[in-house]
Amino acid sequence: MSSAGLSPHHAGLLFLQGSWELMSEESDSLRTSPSAASLSESELPPPPAPAGYVCSLTEDLVAKAREELQEKPEWRLRDVQALRDMVRKECPNLSTSLEDAFLLRFLRARKFDYDRALQLLINYHSCRRSWPEVFNNLRPSALKEVLASGFLTVLPHTDPRGCHILCLRPDRWIPSNYPITENIRAIYLTLEKLIQSEETQVNGIVILADYKGVSLSKASHFGPFIAKKVIGILQDGFPIRIKAVHVVNEPRIFKGIFAIIKPFLKEKIANRFFLHGSDLNSLHSNLPRNILPKEYGGTAGELDITAWNAALLASEEDFVREFCQPGPPCDSILGQALPPEGLSSEAPCDDSMWAVKSQLYSCY
Repeated sequence: MSSAGLSPHHAGLLFLQGSWELMSEESDSLRTSPSAASLSESELPPPPAPAGYVCSLTEDLVAKAREELQEKPEWRLRDVQALRDMVRKECPNLSTSLEDAFLLRFLRARKFDYDRALQLLINYHSCRRSWPEVFNNLRPSALKEVLASGFLTVLPHTDPRGCHILCLRPDRWIPSNYPITENIRAIYLTLEKLIQSEETQVNGIVILADYKGVSLSKASHFGPFIAKKVIGILQDGFPIRIKAVHVVNEPRIFKGIFAIIKPFLKEKIANRFFLHGSDLNSLHSNLPRNILPKEYGGTAGELDITAWNAALLASEEDFVREFCQPGPPCDSILGQALPPEGLSSEAPCDDSMWAVKSQLYSCY
């Protein structure tokens, strides 16, 4: 029967049949697309990066991260997803950010070892909960007095390896004004700001500590209990790479301070301490003069704390969101995980003034 002789009903049926066959052929064609069928699972391209993460590393830093941190750009987001899955499976009650950029900090700090990165993440939150005097209400506006004192700042120039330089000057602290924990809060605040940069995550930081004028009475505030907590955080509870600690102008009393610190240092970190005394030439062999302020024999002008203070104060809202929001009363995973050694909030405070001064006097 010709199409001209079809009734409207039969013509409609033929049209629907033809449309179905065409759709079926297209569907079969899609299921057997040569581009998909010809690639084995191992040859498939890595998953595309989600719109939320954009790598800010230069080509040189990408190469450095590959060599030093075992970071492969083509699998970076796969590794982040693996860590995210581990958190969800093993630590379902851990109240933490799972954003790509945040988790990358922990992977880079542990050279993309998933298990060690997860433990570091757990330690990070455990440290924050175990020392509320330091981490509660941690924001720049609450530390204006410490920042104005010049106790710490970050120098405007990086070292030859690209490390930012955190400059500490304990002589600027007046103990009668506020407790030593306020200084520790300012240090942690600065580290949190620094680690937001992917450049810092790869390059790490250098610490320059100037102990000029530090007296016995001032040093006695930094006893074993405080030392264990601070070092425990820096070594095992924070995703940052400390590449060197340069100490200058240290008095004889520093031998006593270092005697308190050293038992808690891992060998790798202990070997990165350099004591220069008043020999600035020794310092310049590690940190060139053109990046140092004139206070340390440099040519980069006078030490200026205003720029870094302004950068911190401009980040007020970020810190309020991260550290000043009410959280759950207890994370079950943190109840099971022990904080790094020395960070237990129930540990007895054994740094009585007499005991600490006895240790410090022994260096004379």
